[in-house]
Amino acid sequence: MIVVLHENNEWIDPFVKAFSDAAIDYELWYMPEFEVDLGSVPKTAIYYNRMSASSHTRGHRFEPELTIGVLEWLERHSKRVVNGSRALDLEISKIRQYQELEKYGIETPQTYAAINKKSLLRFASQFDGAFVTKHNRSGKGIGVYKFDHQNELQSFLDSPDFESSPDGINLVQKYIEPRTPHIYRMEFVDAEFLYAVKVDTSGGFDLCPADVCEVGENGLGLQSPKFEIVENFQIENLKSYESFLSDNGIGIAGIEVIFDEAGRHWTYDVNTNTNYNALAESNSGMSACDEIARFLYRLSSQGC
Repeated sequence: MIVVLHENNEWIDPFVKAFSDAAIDYELWYMPEFEVDLGSVPKTAIYYNRMSASSHTRGHRFEPELTIGVLEWLERHSKRVVNGSRALDLEISKIRQYQELEKYGIETPQTYAAINKKSLLRFASQFDGAFVTKHNRSGKGIGVYKFDHQNELQSFLDSPDFESSPDGINLVQKYIEPRTPHIYRMEFVDAEFLYAVKVDTSGGFDLCPADVCEVGENGLGLQSPKFEIVENFQIENLKSYESFLSDNGIGIAGIEVIFDEAGRHWTYDVNTNTNYNALAESNSGMSACDEIARFLYRLSSQGC
């Protein structure tokens, strides 16, 4: 039995199909409607956590807090959890993500964090060139804006367009000028590298790979593929990423990197509720959801 904890019904269908195709018994725990008796004992199953840092954009502001408590309940009863409480802790905080990545020698962009606007402005003055603002808890590129000068940030912070991170913590980060208008999203299953997707960033910072996200202004889809799986993708410290994931109990993740003009790569986001692009996978003959179904089935066969 596989139990999936999630909060977005639009993102769950590809996983349900993969479980059904593999004839795997599964159950969905939809966290916005979930309740838990902490005195009870969880059922015997493999639990897969897919709580998202962007849940607040769907009216689910407090579901991560509920979910991390449920994960602790499962772990207290020694249930096997894929992407457990530590994974969710990193999912909802870029500050904590970056600190953990750096422990493994994985470089992240120069970043400052603060709650008040005055500090954000002071930090912006530390950069010689362009910089971006980010939410500490976010997803889908929400809260990411690029600025060339400190006075541009001042105007933005004073405008009604500014919206703080749901946890109140905002980041100012050095803008990495890419050698091409792309980022690369490395996908991992069982904490092992599966494939990398090249993502066209010329349209902005919303890089959600789920099919429900990939629409153009007319709602009919993009004219050219935004996502493309790269053959023979290589970086010299790939094993460091796998160790980072394994040591933090993260079995399934997407990690985003950007290559600067000198070819040096920088890591700026870890997604522990990763989604996949059907068109890119179809073009390459791969299916991450099928790999996940096989991975979870192997765990269940080993005993829960």
